[in-house]
Amino acid sequence: MRVTPDTNVSVRLIVNDDPAQGLAAVRALEGAAQVAISIHALCELVWKLRSRYGMPRGEITTAIRSLIAARTVVADRPAIQAGLAVLEAGGDFADAIIAFEGRRLGGETFVSSDRTAIKRLGVQGFSARLLTSEADAR
Repeated sequence: MRVTPDTNVSVRLIVNDDPAQGLAAVRALEGAAQVAISIHALCELVWKLRSRYGMPRGEITTAIRSLIAARTVVADRPAIQAGLAVLEAGGDFADAIIAFEGRRLGGETFVSSDRTAIKRLGVQGFSARLLTSEADAR
């Protein structure tokens, strides 16, 4: 069987706050011939681990690296690495994924009103520009 785990399955694997569900998640993924992990599920996972569980960035990056390390896992590793690099630098995983995907799709510059995102992405080599309004320019 080839499976695609949702965010909650990944949370159970990492946090194991429900041992029965955690064991079921381990069995489902270990028994699969292929585990396809979507970028969207990882964005949700990072958000949930940070907001609900208060997990530090370093623990999240370690958990994601462990999650995608299995030989049966299929994932967009270059996008994930971009996300992890920005997360480790203090930025947002999802912003990095958005910038990475945008660049891959032909976009040249990430645009946001989030100053921190602009700074963190710029440090990681992304072209990033702060969105300003006419009122800001005055």
